This record gives sequence, C-alpha cells and structure tokens, in this order.
Amino acid sequence: MIISGIFSALTEDKGFGVFTKKKIEAGTIIEISPVIVMSAKEKVDLEKTKLYDYLFNWKGKKCCMAMGFVPIYNHSYESNCEYFQDFEYNTIMIKAIRSIAKHEELTINYNGTFNNKKKVWFEVV
Repeated sequence: MIISGIFSALTEDKGFGVFTKKKIEAGTIIEISPVIVMSAKEKVDLEKTKLYDYLFNWKGKKCCMAMGFVPIYNHSYESNCEYFQDFEYNTIMIKAIRSIAKHEELTINYNGTFNNKKKVWFEVV
C-alpha cells in the first residue's frame, strides 16, 4: 500500500529520493510494503554488493530487502517520517511524524528512530 501522490526522483546529491505531490498530515501512513527476509549468511554475502546499502537489519542477525519505495527513502537526522518493522507480517511501514509540504522530500532516520543522532556509516549530505 502506497498513498497517492508519492513518487521517486533523482536528488542533486543523494541519488534517488522519495517525494510527495501533495501535502501530507502528521500521522499519515505513507506506505506499507512487504519485505524479503534473508538469513545471516546471506547478509554476509550481500555486504560485498551495492545492494547492501538498501537493506534493513531484521530480527536476529537477519536482513531484509523491502519492496515499494522503502529502500530509497534518504536519511536525515531531522527526518519527517519514521519506519516501523512488523516481524510477524514481514512488512515495513512508513509514517509521517510531522506535516510534510507538497514537493518536499520524504526522509527517514537510518538509525531506526526519527530523533536518533548517532552517526551513520556514511557522510551525510
């Protein structure tokens, strides 16, 4: 499930990103997407590929590849969305944590919670 008006586009300096064609109110569920869960061994193998940058850690030492736009939401320490993992149904939900303006980029904090300021593994632009 992805709400209407969401689209991907190239950003100036972060590759692809997710944007909105309309204003989104705080608390809106933007997307619920299924994930493909992979084993800890597969995770080690994937660390050697470009695909690794788009994976999410999953329950235990596993990882997953989300469908939909989930893999291309860019990171921000001041994110306007938060993601929630459902281990029972193997889905990731993206939810707006504040009002988001028309044409604004939708971002998540890769540390898992919207207000986590822990340094991520790459240089933030």
